[in-house]
Amino acid sequence: MSVTMIIGIIVLLIIIGILVYFVSIYNSLVKLRNRVKNAWSQIDVQLKRRTDLIPNLMETVKGYAAHEKGVLENVTRARANLMNAQTPQENAEANNVLSGALKSLFAVAENYPDLKASQNFQDMQRQLSETEDKIAYSRQFYNDTVLMYNNKIQMFPSNLVASQFNFLEEEFFEVVDTEREVPEVKF
Repeated sequence: MSVTMIIGIIVLLIIIGILVYFVSIYNSLVKLRNRVKNAWSQIDVQLKRRTDLIPNLMETVKGYAAHEKGVLENVTRARANLMNAQTPQENAEANNVLSGALKSLFAVAENYPDLKASQNFQDMQRQLSETEDKIAYSRQFYNDTVLMYNNKIQMFPSNLVASQFNFLEEEFFEVVDTEREVPEVKF
């Protein structure tokens, strides 16, 4: 074998190695993007479950607190906004509004001992609380996955592949500033 042929084989192996490396980067980007979509779908499932529980909760409350029309309308409006949200940011904002409206609803329920004692209301409240926990877990998982994906598309050399194949950053599912405030407790 001649020196030229050996150099040609070495160059060819280096080119193949670089191609394999960039293909593996591309595949890892695809895998992370799909994980982000999957993580989002888990949040979406939990948000849907919560929106499905709300009408039953509302009917239970209506029977006891018919004159609390404003609170019930706020919950209904917030639920509709969440159902119509499209992007993670819109979902996060609508979710935060709905959480606030539900807090108001449960605060109203405190004024009605018969409602608080109702087994149906307690079951709905428990299911809603469990769903809220699942939403929080799903949100954390989604944000962790988005962080890994966004890091990958921003770091060298994977950023070269990401920009070439139009991998775009994903939005985090964030809490609005009002939910970050520490609640005031008075005795």
